[in-house]
Amino acid sequence: MRIPVPLNALRAFEAAARHLSIKDAALELAVTPSAVSHQLRTLEAMLGVELLRRIGTRLELTDAGCRLAPSLNQGFALIAEGVGALREARRDGPLRVNILPAFATHWLAPRLNLYPFEQRGFSLQISTTQDNVDLAAGVADAGIWYGDGQWPGLQADLLFEATIDLYSRPGFAVGTRWERIEQLSRANLFVSRHCLSWRRWMDSLPGGPIEPAVITRVDSSGLTVQAAADGGGVSIAVCELAESVVREGRLESVFGHPVSAGLGFWLVYPDALREDRRLDNLRGWLRSRIREQLAQKAAAA
Repeated sequence: MRIPVPLNALRAFEAAARHLSIKDAALELAVTPSAVSHQLRTLEAMLGVELLRRIGTRLELTDAGCRLAPSLNQGFALIAEGVGALREARRDGPLRVNILPAFATHWLAPRLNLYPFEQRGFSLQISTTQDNVDLAAGVADAGIWYGDGQWPGLQADLLFEATIDLYSRPGFAVGTRWERIEQLSRANLFVSRHCLSWRRWMDSLPGGPIEPAVITRVDSSGLTVQAAADGGGVSIAVCELAESVVREGRLESVFGHPVSAGLGFWLVYPDALREDRRLDNLRGWLRSRIREQLAQKAAAA
């Protein structure tokens, strides 16, 4: 339904009518008294009636104002109730987190046995998509995304910077460095469309770059890891995600040559959730697991 007058003008009148004070209405609406007066004059001009009249130092409602005020009061109360119920549900319900499938499978899933789901404020609802969803539209509350941290209108906290390396099934490429480079020149290289810096790795390899016989670009970085582990070829993959498959003995670094991807994994959320306890709980837990991962890597070095 189209409202034929500005909503801000109706809100200004509703507050002024309830308080019978321009100053108190301005304090409630966080605007100046002159702004409230301007909105009232605009509303009266558009309706062609006087709504509030000053009698000495007091404000009084006219007959027209008395007819309009109760409906507006009820309407804005219903709006406040609906908004409050939505905010309450978002605050007390599970935190809805959107994650790249590869991160969910290879980094998060192996650690979920450590997540305190049973504690108040730690409930999660996890969805995975290859592309970032619209957090501003409420599709999810937060995301764990891969990129440079620049998402307009959103806050982004760096979880960890990513490194990339070339991986294959154990024994897929053997011999000296030159022999392995020769073998890989006849291989199929699987590259995710999210891996924007794979050429950087190729160009930085001593004795390289490698020119594979075939380059297969796929939608999922998880698929590149799986294809390499199954012997379908080799894969440029994020080291921090490949670690779980390496520990299982299904994957190995061909040259042990990790290179910065120039990108990272970020916890992304709207500014409205900056003080959300559930988000703070998840962020703290993620950072604890990341510190453990770094400590394990340092101990193994």
